[in-house]
Amino acid sequence: MNQEISDPAPRLEASPVRNFGLQLSSTPRGARLARLLATEQLRMWGVPAHPAELIVAELAANAVTHGRVSGRDFRLLLYVVGDTLRIEVTDTRGDRLPCPRHSADEAESESGRGLLLVDALADRWGVVPGPPPLKTVWAEVGAGPAGQRPVPPRQ
Repeated sequence: MNQEISDPAPRLEASPVRNFGLQLSSTPRGARLARLLATEQLRMWGVPAHPAELIVAELAANAVTHGRVSGRDFRLLLYVVGDTLRIEVTDTRGDRLPCPRHSADEAESESGRGLLLVDALADRWGVVPGPPPLKTVWAEVGAGPAGQRPVPPRQ
């Protein structure tokens, strides 16, 4: 006699939370290392590097350019939960919040347009004030295979 035995409660496999963090010097070299090391970590996880590497590059460059305090580092944190990659860059200038520049502002300044790129590439992004003197600028993108990014929720 053949019997089928079924498990009364199907097991759900939890997707692991993957994270990677490091502290880097607030210098152009530190910003470059942030991009290179983040790209390598994403490759090791099997997560598409585009557009995350561009977002890391912009946020790290902003931390070095606008969030730099002599003798203080910035921190890069990447983590994947489910199908979402979150990128966080924390610097020590909580008093200087990022402000994207729009086309009318272009004539006044060469800086600030990198956040327009982050806004265009990320599903969501924002700023979280930390305990003084910190602030964290974060962005989220789909971490699934290219072309299978989840649709971000409307805010």
